[in-house]
Amino acid sequence: MRTIFSILSLVVLFACAAAYDPLDPTGNITIKWDVMSWTPDGYVAMVTMNNFQMYRHIMSPGWTMGWTWAKKEVIWSMVGSQTTEQGDCSKFKGNIPHCCKKTPTVVDLLPGVPYNQQINNCCKAGVLAAWGQDPASAVSAFQVSVGMAGTSNKTVKLPKNFTLLGPGPGYTCGPAKVVPPTAFLTSDRRRKTQALMTWNVTCTYSQFLARKHPACCVSFSSFYNETITPCPACACGCENKNRNKCVKSDSKLLSVVGVNTPRKDNSPLLQCTHHMCPVRVHWHVKANYKDYWRVKLALTNFNYRMNYTLWTLVVQHPNLNNVTQVFSFDYKPIVPYESVNDTGMFYGTKFYNDLLMEAGPFGNVQSEVLLQKDQNTFTFKQGWAFPRKVYFNGEECMLPPPDTYPFLPNSANGNLIGYSTHIVSAVLLLLLMH
Repeated sequence: MRTIFSILSLVVLFACAAAYDPLDPTGNITIKWDVMSWTPDGYVAMVTMNNFQMYRHIMSPGWTMGWTWAKKEVIWSMVGSQTTEQGDCSKFKGNIPHCCKKTPTVVDLLPGVPYNQQINNCCKAGVLAAWGQDPASAVSAFQVSVGMAGTSNKTVKLPKNFTLLGPGPGYTCGPAKVVPPTAFLTSDRRRKTQALMTWNVTCTYSQFLARKHPACCVSFSSFYNETITPCPACACGCENKNRNKCVKSDSKLLSVVGVNTPRKDNSPLLQCTHHMCPVRVHWHVKANYKDYWRVKLALTNFNYRMNYTLWTLVVQHPNLNNVTQVFSFDYKPIVPYESVNDTGMFYGTKFYNDLLMEAGPFGNVQSEVLLQKDQNTFTFKQGWAFPRKVYFNGEECMLPPPDTYPFLPNSANGNLIGYSTHIVSAVLLLLLMH
């Protein structure tokens, strides 16, 4: 029995570490190295990072990339990025390399650097949008000049042990693999050129590797029941009360420690709650009409040190195959399997509510969703009206236990019309009678 249990445990750990996301099975970050020219002692390469994840982006303070050189390579210069350390370059006289470390660590440049330090798709402070949200902003690039390396595609040794922080842990990168050289079109699109050599690195994300506890939770309510189902207690780990500062919303400590004061270790300053989560998603079944039903979505930020930029909310529910209108969020269906359309991504409208601000009076965004019923499947019974899975910023949120969901009154049935609709009908009837 113990042997069987051990095997099952290993299977579970392997499945988690494999970073397979059933809602985004092909999602990954691909790092592509294109050797554009040879130099006397190495090469110049364009490095491009593409975020092919549908709903998981890299937010501030941005990505950090690392690798191990195969030989004794150095970085002579970089455009569009920089290494965090130069390393020991004492053996060089005169022309000093940009970085001499065996294991360089590279970060993006900040916006606004001089033009001679920029290149296309650089200088975004490492912020990378999700592919499903904004493909044009889901790419980052820099140029690197490598010395003391091979000078042909037969003598170049590929870097090893790639790492990616985005901005925290969670990504696992595979080995670099030589692929057919990338083709480029000239600006007039009449001539095609190609890289001298190209290799790819694929990095996938695992929430299991990223953190011990969930980073968000979900609460429920409905028009047909006064009960509000809260987030599960300690959903995001109650030991955080000791490790991370937790203060009451009216605490004088807020004025002492400073609100919206980032920390180098990204440690949150949470509002004290029973769930201890930085973000709560609330799903409220608001109304029921003859052919439609209505849901209100609200996202609340309980972290006093974090503004969530480019936030995304992914919901899995069978009736998302028939969304009629989303009122103040943008919406996009996610259909990883052609035969199943039960998942959608909500995200903020640019320059309106695409920023979920820190905890406080403005740390909340909300919208309503109108869905058309399929009379063969629609019901309010047995928690059908509530989502099956919820992700915030690509992290799966903890749902309440099913037996705590708001339930229908004994006198009601799956086809009841919302109380608000009854009132409107009664008013209309009175007007007609008079």
